[in-house]
Amino acid sequence: MSFETKHLGALEYLRASCLTVPHGFTTRLGGVSRGHLASLNIGTHRGDDPENVLKNYQILGSALGADPEKFVLSHQVHGDTVLAVDGRHAGAGLYGPPLPACDALITATPGLCLVVFTADCTPILLHDPVTGAVGAVHAGWRGTAAAIAEKAVAAMAACYGTRPEDLEAAIGPNIGPCCFTTHADVPEALIGALGETAAPFIRPSGEKFHVDLKKINEQVLRRAGVKTVDLSADCTACQSGRFWSHRVTQGLRGSQGAAIVCREGRL
Repeated sequence: MSFETKHLGALEYLRASCLTVPHGFTTRLGGVSRGHLASLNIGTHRGDDPENVLKNYQILGSALGADPEKFVLSHQVHGDTVLAVDGRHAGAGLYGPPLPACDALITATPGLCLVVFTADCTPILLHDPVTGAVGAVHAGWRGTAAAIAEKAVAAMAACYGTRPEDLEAAIGPNIGPCCFTTHADVPEALIGALGETAAPFIRPSGEKFHVDLKKINEQVLRRAGVKTVDLSADCTACQSGRFWSHRVTQGLRGSQGAAIVCREGRL
């Protein structure tokens, strides 16, 4: 399993070989936004010109074979709410009102494209090749501690009959352990919530700690019964010219994200 870089004109995005539906982990390259938001900002609340954001989604939709009016955008609050969406939610957050607060989306409605946003946090995409259901998860360290990835798997099982062992999961670019150094509060919260699921992936370094959120989320998924998990090697902070990094820019940034299209609809 691996990630590959794809291009469509100036657009650059990543694909995971384990996912067998259209999807992408975006970079900051290939859009029309300007200034500190240049160029593929897909965040709708970063101060960008709305027309630029819409154009960026049209560019992304062309790459994924997805109708921009069927994109469904998450409404993230660093929580652990998983929201099941259907055709009534097409365009939410882009062409229509935002969804209720949620940091993960799931659907089995063909044509919908689920989107979560990141700029150091961990994006996770899920696909059930048996039922056709898909999911998109935003996992910051708080969401990771709350096991939001495991909750998304459970929600797919409850809503669509997904068996965890059938799922394909891909964990995209985030701030890697090389750059994610924290004080003790983050490790304490992660270990307090997840115990030995998290502990092996937290390394002390002087008065701070290096935390590997990709590996912790992988273990959360495996604990939930997922067998196929692919991890990106990319760090958003190390490659801040390619990816948006909240830490590097101190918040003066756009948003990248992860998008996945529900294609099969076998339910």
